[in-house]
Amino acid sequence: MYLGYNTNGLAHHEPLQALELLAEAGYRGVALTIDHYLLNPWAENWQDQLRRIGRALDRLGLASVIETGARFLLDPRHKHEPTLISPDAEARRRRVEFLQHAVRVAAELGSQCVSLWSGRLHPGEDQTAAWDHLLAGLEQVLAFARRHGVVLAFEPEPGMLVATLEDYARLKQRLPDPRLRLTMDVGHVFCQQEGPLPELAARYAPELANVHIEDMRRGVHEHLMFGQGEMDFPPLLQALARCGYRGGLYVELSRHSHMAPEAVVQSHRFLAPLVQAALNESGSG
Repeated sequence: MYLGYNTNGLAHHEPLQALELLAEAGYRGVALTIDHYLLNPWAENWQDQLRRIGRALDRLGLASVIETGARFLLDPRHKHEPTLISPDAEARRRRVEFLQHAVRVAAELGSQCVSLWSGRLHPGEDQTAAWDHLLAGLEQVLAFARRHGVVLAFEPEPGMLVATLEDYARLKQRLPDPRLRLTMDVGHVFCQQEGPLPELAARYAPELANVHIEDMRRGVHEHLMFGQGEMDFPPLLQALARCGYRGGLYVELSRHSHMAPEAVVQSHRFLAPLVQAALNESGSG
């Protein structure tokens, strides 16, 4: 178990400089959010950028995961649209093709997974049809991921069709593919009051491929700097360590790019001693 940071919190930094910043602060991983400035499939130079990033990851000793939650990459007017559950078939096709691009990037970089989510069910849209669209789209992306040897890590997101860990369990029941695993955002679980975080981390540990971490308050989906919310981190980290989770804990502060250098350092200073203590307590430190 090690610390990483999501580039959606470094939106004002040149990507290679962002990687240097993370390595200097002591992070061992990076969550690369594909966006206008980073591995954009519609940019002419994305393959050259991919090669440069690959070399930088190797040089800096950074593991990686690929994130697909850019706000306005596919649609400049509507946040996170289109999605796998959009009513329009052509719109869903665009999301599938984007996710396939993410799989190609992950395969090239040797990333541990591609993280993705369902999308939001808008008023008047049919829930049954949305689930059908989600399953059909995921099957396409999973088939592509299998050919490239890539794991998909599905993230429940507040307000989306798949919003909770129980929703993820329902999804996995209907699509029991071993390459479909879980991104658990611990702040999401906490703010939705799904249950005690240590118990849920232990229950879902076999499914975990990716963990997002930040501070939050109960009932409020707002990613906060550590110490500004209500979360108790040591029991959660101890549970993850005892369960043998070996992946990254990726700090997700997507609204803190304006203060990224401070947020990067402060987050590491807060979390690193807690992670080391949890590893020591479990005997894996």
